[in-house]
Amino acid sequence: MANILVVDDSSVDRRVAGALLARAGGWQIEYAVNGHEALEKMQKAPFDLVLTDLLMPGMSGLELVAAVRQRHPHVPVILMTSRGSEEIAAQALYEGAASYVPKRLLPRRLVDTVARLLQLSGKREPSALLGRMTEMTCSFVLPNDAKLADLLVNYLLEQTVQMGFCDATECMRIGVALQEALTNAMHHGNLQISSECRETSPSEYQALIARRSLEAPYRDRCVHVAARFRRDEVAFTIRDEGEGFDPSKLPDPRESANLEKASGRGVLLMRSFMDEVRFEDRGRCVTLVKRRH
Repeated sequence: MANILVVDDSSVDRRVAGALLARAGGWQIEYAVNGHEALEKMQKAPFDLVLTDLLMPGMSGLELVAAVRQRHPHVPVILMTSRGSEEIAAQALYEGAASYVPKRLLPRRLVDTVARLLQLSGKREPSALLGRMTEMTCSFVLPNDAKLADLLVNYLLEQTVQMGFCDATECMRIGVALQEALTNAMHHGNLQISSECRETSPSEYQALIARRSLEAPYRDRCVHVAARFRRDEVAFTIRDEGEGFDPSKLPDPRESANLEKASGRGVLLMRSFMDEVRFEDRGRCVTLVKRRH
């Protein structure tokens, strides 16, 4: 059973977030009223994930992200954002947070975001042999199957860590970027389902995924993934077979009016966690690059 620590100086917001997680089942929830108390609790007991507010007295969520990354690098941190915290949220994502959920959208997004991150977390150890490898390439062709995508992400992360390329925090962040890119390729590219559909009706969104996965031409489209591992750089190219889109027209989620929108959220996470994100072929192909620092 995963242990999750919810950190917020607002008792109402703490309990709302905790209740949503508890209702999902299978997770143990504990609470802290500020960053200092959160770190004290983490010293006494192991936690698998931290969910924190950004704007708190004493120690901000941004400072907590930095402290958790330094002291507990295997523990992912999810931000709860609100209007007025957009710039801090963007900074926290660059400095170590693993994802974010707007407080207004906690009922819709929180459980799924937590579940996906817990799937990526966990200790991975470098390999003495693979740590001596200088280069490796591999490629995959996937149907529009989320379970296969999750297996692929975990495989790619295993290779990244076993080469000794990055620490646990960066490994999780690369995993989130890969998850978002694969989801975009399958759902928005091949199945041609808009992000707005997910926001207006999550149940209809899931039903449309299931239906189009069985309908032509959507069911016949595949996702092509190529990975290249080097000692100084890893690169992942993900290409779908959909109709494409204009990446320049994506709303900037860092703008206060757009942070809570689904459209562009995945691209924000990709750009926050990778050193280079490059779209080609009318948006049907994205290359994610991470360099050793």
